[in-house]
Amino acid sequence: MFELLTEKFSNVIEKLKRAKKLDEKTVDEALKDIKRALLEADVNIEVVQKFINDLKQKLVGQELIKGLTAGETIVKLIYDEVLEILGEHAPLEKAEKPPSIVMLVGLQGTGKTTTAGKLAKYLKSKGYTVAVASTDVRRPAAMKQLCTLAQSIDAKCYADEEEKDAVKLAEKFVKQAQNDGISYLILDTAGRLHIDEELMEELVKIKQKINPTEILYVADAMQGQDAINTAQTYHEKIGLTGVVLTKLDGDAKGGIALSVRKILGVPIKFIGTGEKIEDFQPFYPDRIAQRILGLGDIQSLIEKMQNAIDEDKAEQMAKRVMNAEFTLEDLKEQIKMIRNLGPIENVLKMIPGLGSKIKHLKVDEKRFVKIEAVINSMTPEERKNPHIINGSRKKRIARGSGTTIMDVNQVLKQYKEMKKMMKKMKKSGKMKLPFNLPM
Repeated sequence: MFELLTEKFSNVIEKLKRAKKLDEKTVDEALKDIKRALLEADVNIEVVQKFINDLKQKLVGQELIKGLTAGETIVKLIYDEVLEILGEHAPLEKAEKPPSIVMLVGLQGTGKTTTAGKLAKYLKSKGYTVAVASTDVRRPAAMKQLCTLAQSIDAKCYADEEEKDAVKLAEKFVKQAQNDGISYLILDTAGRLHIDEELMEELVKIKQKINPTEILYVADAMQGQDAINTAQTYHEKIGLTGVVLTKLDGDAKGGIALSVRKILGVPIKFIGTGEKIEDFQPFYPDRIAQRILGLGDIQSLIEKMQNAIDEDKAEQMAKRVMNAEFTLEDLKEQIKMIRNLGPIENVLKMIPGLGSKIKHLKVDEKRFVKIEAVINSMTPEERKNPHIINGSRKKRIARGSGTTIMDVNQVLKQYKEMKKMMKKMKKSGKMKLPFNLPM
C-alpha cells in the first residue's frame, strides 16, 4: 500500500534534508520529483497542482520550526500538506433512533458484498448488534454470498428471494432490523458493470424510502481515476456521505486516496487491506500520511498486535524468557502470534524508517509452517528438553512432519541461537519486549 509514493517521497525528503538552504531552485527541483511521483500514482491533476503550489509557498525561505532540525522541519511541512489533502478522520455516523442504516453502493466487481461482511465484523467487534441484507434482485448469488459471510461472523442476515422489488425489500429489511433491536443494518445494493439510469433510479427510490444514515461508495483502489469519475456520478445522483477503498493490498498506486476528498468533498471512511474478512480498518488520515512519508504507522501496528496477541500468553512467555525457561513450545506460540498479525512484510512496513527500504522484501511464510510442523512432530519432553534429540529422534521428527533432517537441524539451531540471544539480553538488561520475533 502506497509503496510507490513512499519510495518517491522518501527520496525527495532525503535530498531536501541535505540541502544547505531551501532556496527556490532547490525547492523547485524537489517539487518536480514530488509532482512526477503523484502523477505516476494516478493522483488527480488538479489536486497535484494545488498540492505543489501550496507546498512551494511553505518551503521556499522557510525558517526552522522551533525545536526541530532542518530535516524535521521539511518533513513536518510536507506531512501537514499531505494531511490537508487527506482530510480529517470521519467516523461512521449513528442514527438518533436505531437502526443506523449503512447503504453500500458501487459498480460490480469492486468488492461491495465482501465489504458488507467486513464492515459487519468490524461493527460487531465494537459491541454493536449488526444485520446485513442485499437488495440485489437480479443476482440471487449476491444474497447467498452475503448470508454465508454473515454466518461466518455470527451476524444476522435478512433475505427474501421471492420479492423482486428492491425498494420494497429495503423497507422490509429496515422493519425487521427495528423489530430485532439491531444497532446497524448494512444494506448491500445492486451494482452494474457500468452506470445506467435504471440503477440510479432504484437507488434514489431506496434512499427516499429508508433515509439511510450513511451512503458509502465502494471503490476499487486499483481503478484509480476511473473510480473517482464513477463516484462523482453517484454523488451527483444520490449524495454520498463517504467512500470505502478496497483492494489497497494489490497493485493500487494509492492516488485515489489522495484525490477522493478534494474531488468529491466526502471523506474516506474505511479501507480494505486484504482478502480476509478482518482485513478492514477505519481510514485514519494521519496514519496514511505517515506511511506515505516513510514514517511508519506505529498506532496501527499496536492495534494489530493487541487484536492478534493473547496478552496473558504473552505475559507468561515473557516471564519464562526472563527466567531463561524459553522452550520450543514457546517458539511455536511466538510463530502463531506473528502469523496472526498478517503478512510479515506488511507488518514491517509499519515500522518507522523501514517502509521505503523493504519494497522488494518477500518473507517466506511457508518457513513458519515448516517450523510449526517440525515442533508439532516432537514429543512434549523433546520440546521441553531439545538436547535429548539424537539422530534417531531427528529421523522420526522429520518423517512425522514431512520435512528433512536438515530442516529439523535448522529449527534446533535457530532455537539455540534465540535462547543464546535472550540470555545476552537478560544480562545486559535490555529485554523489554513481551516476546522476540524469530527472525
